[in-house]
Amino acid sequence: MADLEAWSTNANDALDISLVQAGEHSPNDLSIFHPRFTYPIFGEEERIFGYQGLRIHLRFAAHNLRPHAEISYDKKFKAVGETKATDIVEALKPWTTDESFDKTSTFNDYIQNDTSAKDFQPPGELLESYRSRGRKFEIWSGDLSDPAIRLLIGRMQILISFFIEGGTPIELDDQAWTLGRWRVYLVYEKVTPTAPNASSYSLVGYSTSYRFITYSPSTLTNDASKSAPRSFTFPPSTPLHPSSLPSRIRISQFLILPSHHSHGHGSHLYNAMVKTFLASPTCTEITVEDPNEAFDDLRDYCDYARLSSNGTFSQITLNTSIDPRLSANKIGVRVPTSHLLDMPLLESLRHKNKIAPRQFYRLVEMYLLSRIAPYARQAGASRLTQRGRASNLDDRAFYYWRLLVKQRIYKQNKDVLIQLARAERTDKVEQTVGEVAGDYERLLREINGDEARHRRKRKNIVDDDEDEDMTTGDSKRARSEAL
Repeated sequence: MADLEAWSTNANDALDISLVQAGEHSPNDLSIFHPRFTYPIFGEEERIFGYQGLRIHLRFAAHNLRPHAEISYDKKFKAVGETKATDIVEALKPWTTDESFDKTSTFNDYIQNDTSAKDFQPPGELLESYRSRGRKFEIWSGDLSDPAIRLLIGRMQILISFFIEGGTPIELDDQAWTLGRWRVYLVYEKVTPTAPNASSYSLVGYSTSYRFITYSPSTLTNDASKSAPRSFTFPPSTPLHPSSLPSRIRISQFLILPSHHSHGHGSHLYNAMVKTFLASPTCTEITVEDPNEAFDDLRDYCDYARLSSNGTFSQITLNTSIDPRLSANKIGVRVPTSHLLDMPLLESLRHKNKIAPRQFYRLVEMYLLSRIAPYARQAGASRLTQRGRASNLDDRAFYYWRLLVKQRIYKQNKDVLIQLARAERTDKVEQTVGEVAGDYERLLREINGDEARHRRKRKNIVDDDEDEDMTTGDSKRARSEAL
């Protein structure tokens, strides 16, 4: 067994990923990093058997992402019966393009001698340019019906398996109609060429979005019109593009390469995407596919800043002038949510900002918490003995804020909570409210610049999340990643 262990290599450590461009004499590495995950390719244990001194160098042309896999090792295990070394090329083939396995000299010659690289421009349309730490960056966008976009995605999709847990590649041989529902957003850095043939573009990250077509019947003004037949021409006289139809847009894959983390590129990319969604007359709602915790933080930060600056939050208030009899601690006595918030106004604001319900009402809760004096928030429930009858306005506001959050949590988890005894149910909801408040406080400190951004660690006993988009399919399923 010990002898076999000597032939086992950690796949994450053995694999290097780099972006390269033409150099004076040979390709230059612009950045180099290791993957976070390799289990989709090399198995759950993320180990490769049969080699000593194993190195796998996966290089990409920085501008057009042409890949190349270079595999080297000191020793290779000689097969004994059924025990043999992992076939690394065969393991990689389903995840990357055939050109990855060209000879190293072929790839190097391509990088050094490709005269078209110096004139390369990212496919699609330029959405915006920005500067970060004295360097220039651009965001480009196009849909997958564009062959140039499809070529790029086909080359870079292996990165999804390396950095997005549970992420799956997009099916690129789908029908043109489906491909047109995918849109790609590319972040590039404008770099200084190091050789006459070198490109001035280097990939920073990218994201994708997918349109779910929604049925939006026209508003009917009288009963007679409800029964009137509606005429459809099929196929349509002129070709339809998915972007011309009412849609819920789902942000799917979202990746900023490790060498560009913590430089604000995730915020720039997310905001640029949302800006295009808000400008689209056919986008009705923005959702996210399986976001991880770091992406949740980024999204909260960006959405909160936008609702603060566009005047949405200034229209929202928490009503604390409630009939005290409704806040009595008695079974069957409750304060309806509609007494605490102007629900028609909130729904109007939500639709205007195209934010999914779960996300919007979390932002509202966070904003309302920020309006309560810190001393009342930090004391927790210890100051709330008077409940809704408290004379202190901040104590009363905090009581009703907690009540609002409890109602949301209970509604989201009713099927689970109703099975518990009343005392246990109350304890679990109370604990979750405390954890929600603590997480909001952390986010508010980050928004106010009082502490560095870091990953959130959720410990809720009952679920404070709900699915935003239940419509998924294997060919359209993707995940969002940390920035």
